[in-house]
Amino acid sequence: MDKKLVRELEIDAAKIRIGIIEGVYNAKCGHPGGALSIADVLAYLYKHRLNVDPKDPNSPTRDRMVLSKGHSAPALYAALALRGFFPFETLKTLRQSGSMLEGHPDCNKVPGIDASTGSLGQGFSQACGMALAGKISCDSYKVYTILGDGEIQEGMVWEAAMFASHYKLDNLVAIIDNNGLQIDGKLSEVMSPYPIDEKFESFGWNVITINGHDFSQMEKAFDAAERVIEKPTLIILKTTKGKGVDYMENAVEWHGKAPGEEDYLRAIKQLREHLEELEGGVE
Repeated sequence: MDKKLVRELEIDAAKIRIGIIEGVYNAKCGHPGGALSIADVLAYLYKHRLNVDPKDPNSPTRDRMVLSKGHSAPALYAALALRGFFPFETLKTLRQSGSMLEGHPDCNKVPGIDASTGSLGQGFSQACGMALAGKISCDSYKVYTILGDGEIQEGMVWEAAMFASHYKLDNLVAIIDNNGLQIDGKLSEVMSPYPIDEKFESFGWNVITINGHDFSQMEKAFDAAERVIEKPTLIILKTTKGKGVDYMENAVEWHGKAPGEEDYLRAIKQLREHLEELEGGVE
């Protein structure tokens, strides 16, 4: 991956993080921590990987992207807005009366949303169904789904994992945001799913583990997934919860609360300064 593209992706990720903070601050509620940790992969997917068209969001040939960890919707909304599915300013209406941007994604209201999600585990199951449908109809679209690492404590995740392997869904790429924290504390202490890689491999998956904030590693991982035959692929992203906002990083209390005015101003200042540095470095 060339340096120019990496810089463009970094800029998009910074804008997505700004959108996340704007959304949850104006909503006075939401889940910033796990949204910030997936900003990089969403920037990569929507700028560089997904076959989607804001002018035709329901195209039958589009790639599908299911946010199984639906509470991280502010990140997905920001990525969609940046891609042109709706105005970026709409992010400030998150969770407000009359807004299409609800706390969890709603495919009946928001262009670009492929599945209504929120109950953990169900989005992954829906993605498996979409992938099987594509196989049956001989369509070429790919299905991507993002899960939280706490989410994989749900039993239906493992039923879906078995399903995907049994039906050889090589058009499915699951992504786990492995930031190590969930609402009640450290993942390893609440209900450890480790070793995640070995467990999915035992279910018949192709598994790749990468730094979830490194775009070059993402490129190699997603390219490798394209070459896999008769197996679904899992990409485990090793991430930092709250990435990009210093006081939110690795802080479990920011899993599900919005910043007040002082914290909001501090976060926005950091993110905008980082964006200005990135934009100033573009050749």
